[in-house]
Amino acid sequence: MENQENKKVLAGVLAILLGGFGVHKFILGYTKEGLIQLALTIVTCGFAAILPLIEGIIYLTKSDEEFYNTYQVGRKGWF
Repeated sequence: MENQENKKVLAGVLAILLGGFGVHKFILGYTKEGLIQLALTIVTCGFAAILPLIEGIIYLTKSDEEFYNTYQVGRKGWF
């Protein structure tokens, strides 16, 4: 369970700090979603970076088990 928590915290913090670049998506293994996030940020001149900020908060407020089941086992790519 410790590894799962570390991935949750890492993904949450990266989503808040570098989310516009899709870094948190790449950490979780979502390459396609990471590239989409990066493209959206470029096309919208950075305005799409609000989405990862919200995602980061959602990641950090979920329990470790819920995060693991939703994003690592269930492979839910967005929110």
